[in-house]
Amino acid sequence: MAKLKNIIKQLSMRDYQAIHDALIESNAEKSAYLLKSMRERHLSDTKIMDELGVNTNAYYTLRSRLNQKIEEYLLQQMESPRTDILKKVANINEIIFTKKKAIAIATLKKLEKELLDYDLSNELTIVYKSLKKLHINAPDYFNYSQLYNKHVAYMLAVDKAEDLLAEYFKKYGNYSLSGQETEKMELFLLMKEMSNVCSLYQSHRLYVYQSCMTIFHRLFVAKDEEVGTETEPIEDILDNIEKVFNSYQMDSIYYHLNLVFEFLKLEYYNHYKVYRKAEKYYEEVNDAASNLLTNYSLYTFPAQFLNTKIERHIRLDKERDMYEENEGIFHDFEGDPLDVPKHVNYVMYRALSCYYSENYEEAARLINGLLNEVSLKRFPQAQLEIKIILALQYCILNDFDLFNQLINSIQRQIRLLGKENCENLTILSKILKISISDIKKNKYEKIGVLVDKFKRLEKGHFMPTMLIKMDDAFVSRLSE
Repeated sequence: MAKLKNIIKQLSMRDYQAIHDALIESNAEKSAYLLKSMRERHLSDTKIMDELGVNTNAYYTLRSRLNQKIEEYLLQQMESPRTDILKKVANINEIIFTKKKAIAIATLKKLEKELLDYDLSNELTIVYKSLKKLHINAPDYFNYSQLYNKHVAYMLAVDKAEDLLAEYFKKYGNYSLSGQETEKMELFLLMKEMSNVCSLYQSHRLYVYQSCMTIFHRLFVAKDEEVGTETEPIEDILDNIEKVFNSYQMDSIYYHLNLVFEFLKLEYYNHYKVYRKAEKYYEEVNDAASNLLTNYSLYTFPAQFLNTKIERHIRLDKERDMYEENEGIFHDFEGDPLDVPKHVNYVMYRALSCYYSENYEEAARLINGLLNEVSLKRFPQAQLEIKIILALQYCILNDFDLFNQLINSIQRQIRLLGKENCENLTILSKILKISISDIKKNKYEKIGVLVDKFKRLEKGHFMPTMLIKMDDAFVSRLSE
């Protein structure tokens, strides 16, 4: 929220008035009022909600849409010069066939300078190819041939880096559900390959792509002892990325990737439990959560934010707030069952939001829908995690038939996987069995002992069971 207010206050008067007028013209009076309130008045969120006559849900939606409108306007302003340059590149043949040679060369050299400023390597190859042809009888022919070859090779390196980035996060998604060492090794190999590609050129674009992978890898894959002492500190990387983004403010890719690095800053400070600094980035990422999940899977693993969000709400004792927030944040989000890791994390996040707001039937319906929608045969342990969360809903709902049928299936699968490999599932299944049993004597004490044992376990990769808040209220509820 603070980030949105800062953006609005930093808008020039011309940009502010243009956005305000556009909102009024499109009959978005409430968004226009919110824009004006954040710009000109110092009101709390509660006061603004009262004046607008909206609930928390609608306010989140309104705020998200206003943020989107401002971004669209700023992006449009930013892209206009780029669009002009790209139009000039598209008209290069027209220049060559209709202008005198000296004028054509002068025009192309001016265009070369503009493209270098914008770091548009693909378009530079077209310019150098044309300059090479125009200088076929001149000494500069060799120079332009070299520049053309260099930029073609650089363009291929950038394409390779983008492919490696997308492949890394696809593979990380699978690793997050399986935790298999072979997949972890493949992630290290992809990191090494990215490093080899990026070492070929001194390029800020390659550095940005490599940093997307490097920071995430060091936070969620590599252990501290697996990171060399000579590696660049994460805070230094983040500072350097900010300098790059400030230097190339007209670059549309960097404009969008700023959200990825806001997310990585949040995860970095959260990882090291510097929660005060993490809060600086939470609101910005939370407002854009739907966009992050929908459009950024090629550059990061956005589903991680959902786990971070649950952990934050539990830490702040606000887990009940998530259910109402979701309607505003994810009102237009569409899940993608083909992207299994992201879809699983999203549905389980929604199910846990329902659980914390005591909508147990809705939670059960979401989980059943997930189990019917995607195949998790490749991820048996993740499937068990999901099933036992479903069993928890049946237990609380006192649906004995469905619970017994499911818990027996879970316990058979635990034996097949080995109890030592899924200790958290073994303990939780025992807790649920005690809860639903007819024996009332010492039920609270027995569940309490198992809960203490559960809390001492280390969290693994995909473990929604570890996102269940096992406090006195939890023990009491299951003891009744």
